[in-house]
Amino acid sequence: MFLNGMNDLVVFVTVAREGSFTRAAAHLGVSPSAVSQTMRGLEERLGVRLLTRTTRSVTRTEAGEQLLSEIAPLLDQIEAHLSAVSELRRRPSGTVRITADEFAARHVLWPKLLPILESYPEVTVELMTDYGLTDIVAERFDAGVRLGGIIDADMVAVPIGPDMRMVTVAAPAYLARYGVPEQPEELMAHRCINLRLPTHGGLYPWEFGSGENEFRVRVSGPLIMNSVLQILEACLAGVGLAQLPDAQVQPYLDSGALTEVLAPWSDSFPGYHLYYPSRRQQTAAFRLVIEHLRYRRDAS
Repeated sequence: MFLNGMNDLVVFVTVAREGSFTRAAAHLGVSPSAVSQTMRGLEERLGVRLLTRTTRSVTRTEAGEQLLSEIAPLLDQIEAHLSAVSELRRRPSGTVRITADEFAARHVLWPKLLPILESYPEVTVELMTDYGLTDIVAERFDAGVRLGGIIDADMVAVPIGPDMRMVTVAAPAYLARYGVPEQPEELMAHRCINLRLPTHGGLYPWEFGSGENEFRVRVSGPLIMNSVLQILEACLAGVGLAQLPDAQVQPYLDSGALTEVLAPWSDSFPGYHLYYPSRRQQTAAFRLVIEHLRYRRDAS
């Protein structure tokens, strides 16, 4: 009876997440009619409707929403525990899902993930780029990447990169035409390239100083973009000033393609951290990824 009940809950969670009997059936490897029959039996035993069915979609009722929020995390934990036990007798395998912003994915994660992909063919890494503060639990990611070590209390943060600076840069041609700002406040009179953050749709405020002397300047200009790589290209083309991670622009500073301004107001801050739920059972593949990504200051 217990196992049958567990199977019914697995079917319910799959249908609720997929929003479709057909897709849920394909995921579970059974027929749509079997899924429909299981759901009908579960609703009859509970005496409450969990799903609202139409010809085009399946949506959760209030009771279904409540059951999903309470049951799904428990089933995920059971699955993770079973995977962890199973992996004790074999090489690391399975999929590790990580969300990170574009710069971290390219410059911090990718160089360290490449050896894993070459040495462990059974491991798959799903790397999704996003500038928003993704809810990794709700979106079913194994981990996320965020600047600094400030995270929620139920998360673990592992440093994966060195301290960073956000540096203000421009092409020499731009500075020759519009002048060199000597104080952060002078940026208000300059053409600046803004970064649009997906979280609340706001613009990234440029940061200067550190500690108690930290302050922000909201700049304006002819161009707003949602990618630091695109902003770098526009800055190199002389469109305007940009504030970007030091590791990203250092090669262009070395070559003279870009010039740093306002350096006295640029201070270092904690770099990228990998964060993940403290209570989640770790698979061998995830532990492998953590150890490859972990930043060791004495080895840098």
